[in-house]
Amino acid sequence: MTPVVVESGASPIVLGMPHTGTWLPDEVAPRLNDTGRALADTDWHVDRLYHGLLDGVTTVRATFHRYLIDANRSPDDESLYPGQNTTGLCPLTDFDGRPIWREGEAPGAEEVAARTAAFHAPYHAALAAELERVRALHGTAILYDCHSIRSRIPFLFDGTLPDFNIGTADGTACAPEVESCVMLTVRDVPGHTWVLNGRFKGGWTTRHYGRPEDGVHAVQMELAQSAYLVDEAPPWRYDRLRAARLRGHLKGILETLALAAADLRGAS
Repeated sequence: MTPVVVESGASPIVLGMPHTGTWLPDEVAPRLNDTGRALADTDWHVDRLYHGLLDGVTTVRATFHRYLIDANRSPDDESLYPGQNTTGLCPLTDFDGRPIWREGEAPGAEEVAARTAAFHAPYHAALAAELERVRALHGTAILYDCHSIRSRIPFLFDGTLPDFNIGTADGTACAPEVESCVMLTVRDVPGHTWVLNGRFKGGWTTRHYGRPEDGVHAVQMELAQSAYLVDEAPPWRYDRLRAARLRGHLKGILETLALAAADLRGAS
């Protein structure tokens, strides 16, 4: 199984998908307990949600599950949200704080390092290469990192998550124009809620690649799964009607970002 699948396009937009994969090596899967084998923390159907929304868009998608190694965490496992509950580079618990490995089967430091080299590094090598290729074509590149999560997870946050959670590392990962065009696109979406740099400010991917001064802008979009699933529980069924409405709004975001990229190039 290749760790990353790349679909290259000519648009200035690159979609990152680090958490849609469900593959686990044969020698790893049996070491997960029943909680871990449920793979509950997958970004269910996110690749389907974004498929075909923008002509020429580039997609970089991890095929492996985040329980193997999390492609949206720092390779040195530095916490994204110090002082708050979260999961690390190689998670030991799920988003509810429950252990995911059978007793004595959690990976040690040497194995985590091997997984990082075999899966995390190839994903980011591919993502970095595509961003550089796109920037060479357009003079600018916008990384839109695609995520989703259950709307209620008391271990991670209080209350109910908004439908659209925009993360720009408090405005440091992209130009103000990029942040504004995403925010303004979702602000007036009827029947949906949104927040900018709330509980999710952007993961390691957003923070690492977002260098607006160098022409690379990054935005993370964390969608509440209640906005497009029948129910936020197994078997994680895709709600065609809800998803169709959501896809229309996501299409608007991506098209607006493409226009913003053209404006940024013209201003440079």
